Amino acid sequence: MLLDNIQKMNDIKKIREEDYEGLAQEIRDFLIEKISVTGGHLGSNLGAVELTMALHLSLELPEDKIIWDVGHQSYTHKLLTGRREGFETLRKYGGMSGFPKRKESLCDAFETGHASTSVSAGLGLVKARDIRGEKHTVVSVIGDGSLTGGMAYEALNNAARLDTNFIVVLNDNNMSISENVGGVSRYLGNVRTAEGYLDLRNGVYNTLKDIPRYGDQMVKFIRRAKNSFKQLVIPGMFFEDMGLTYLGPVDGHDMDQLLRVFAEAKRVKKAVLVHVMTQKGRGYPPAEKHPARFHGAEPFEIRTGLPTNPRTKANYTDIFSTVMRKMGERDERVVAITAAMPDGTGLKRFHNMFPDRFFDVGIAEEHAVTFAAGLAIGGLKPVVAIYSSFLQRAYDQILHDVCLQNLPVVFAIDRAGLVGSDGETHQGIFDISYLSSIPNMHIMAPKNKWELSDMIKYALGLGVPVAVRYPRGEAYDGLKEYRMPIEYGKSEYIYEEEGICLVAVGSMVRVAEQVRENLKSRGYSCSLINARFVKPIDEETIGQAASGHRLIVTMEENVASGGFGEKVRELLGRRARKKSLLTIAIPDEYVEHGNVELLKKEIGMDADSVTGKVMAAYRAARYR
Repeated sequence: MLLDNIQKMNDIKKIREEDYEGLAQEIRDFLIEKISVTGGHLGSNLGAVELTMALHLSLELPEDKIIWDVGHQSYTHKLLTGRREGFETLRKYGGMSGFPKRKESLCDAFETGHASTSVSAGLGLVKARDIRGEKHTVVSVIGDGSLTGGMAYEALNNAARLDTNFIVVLNDNNMSISENVGGVSRYLGNVRTAEGYLDLRNGVYNTLKDIPRYGDQMVKFIRRAKNSFKQLVIPGMFFEDMGLTYLGPVDGHDMDQLLRVFAEAKRVKKAVLVHVMTQKGRGYPPAEKHPARFHGAEPFEIRTGLPTNPRTKANYTDIFSTVMRKMGERDERVVAITAAMPDGTGLKRFHNMFPDRFFDVGIAEEHAVTFAAGLAIGGLKPVVAIYSSFLQRAYDQILHDVCLQNLPVVFAIDRAGLVGSDGETHQGIFDISYLSSIPNMHIMAPKNKWELSDMIKYALGLGVPVAVRYPRGEAYDGLKEYRMPIEYGKSEYIYEEEGICLVAVGSMVRVAEQVRENLKSRGYSCSLINARFVKPIDEETIGQAASGHRLIVTMEENVASGGFGEKVRELLGRRARKKSLLTIAIPDEYVEHGNVELLKKEIGMDADSVTGKVMAAYRAARYR
């Protein structure tokens, strides 16, 4: 196998040119085989195989630098830098990350995970290179989906001022996670379909070269011209108008074209954008046919592409999808906004039923939130559905544009808490902290699938900024008999006894149930309160619980700093309650990738670990 010859960085340069196609096929076969077992980002990686090979052939790693925007398409890069064995533990706890990680390899120049960051990071590396008097090449690889994010344009605007080499590769597959939307997508579509552009360009160049004595000089003159005939064939030439040198479009699966264009790009003494057209999922028919499904794939059966362990129960995203459809039917003022993830956030059904009230703004979370603020002022009821880790990007807009004006925007925060295999960049463990500091914001978290439905309905009628946070994965269907109507700022007693009181937020109610059973089996009396509201917290109920219990235990799937436990501690201190308080929260650190249940055990948040901590704290409280 050709892959056997690649044991470390730059080994690809030992592969013969005639074997490039065979190596690309081996890489695709390898990725399909491994990801079918571990799960992971398949479609984007299959589309970037030749592009990655050409970059590795054109550069000298690790001296030269590649920054992968988002980073989910870096599997081939990892394979070509000697991490083949790591694919056995891809995205598993203690194993290889599914994103670039500097601690994994010197060839991972920058850690990514969110979109639209690579050009800014690359520009920083370029300026650092020049200030230090170094000569290496810096390449930022950004997808057309990431190019819908405003940060990318802020960086390109600055890069246009460079008088030194910086290569930006636009990996254009007409997809982000779902199909791209908006003016940028239409512009790139026009570039892709410009009739005969490459044939015309090459034909003109070849004809001119045949002219004796002057042909070569004429070709060089045309290539140097600021407004070459590209301007006539592709209207606008958006990137060149910005001040960037534009090369392309290039077939991203043609190694000859890629190697030629990268050689040319390295000679340009300014920022140059290389437009490469690729096919997401290339080489695997199920991924070509269903690219969104294979963006982040669960383990699957290779022959059919179907999941190995298909879901049998609804997850929280499914519940949200259903309630949004119902609310859309009941109230024509309800509108939905997402940032390039209609499938991932469960809004596809709403889109199909109410296309005029659904808005996919692309990978532009900041715009999504301020856009929602405008919709709210216009008399509508906007619901912004975004993953917890991505909503961080719109903090300023939430603070100034929504909450400052106290506008009725509902934030449906999916993937709140630990999300597992995607790791540090995707764990939704900060939203309670960053949202609860904002005046006028209200935060709720459901204990089960019925409460999620009730909370979305309640939030739409509240008339103020509201965030409803819910976890990834199967929706809990326990505690069905406990469905007290949602009341502003009020928690819910599920069990009421003496001794210990567990006050749990959202997904941790399920864990608290197990903890309570563990404690009862050991002879401890234990109450359980479903917090429901993180902000405002139920001061009355928690104050009474402090009076009637020896130990209060708060439980939340959020970092400790700025979390629910801190708010309870402040409340008890303000009320001069000298009761013992134990806060169960995620440590103030980034949590790596791995199975969620394993991660909970590692950080001491599984039922058995919490039980041990509660018993120790209770014994200590008895002797105070």
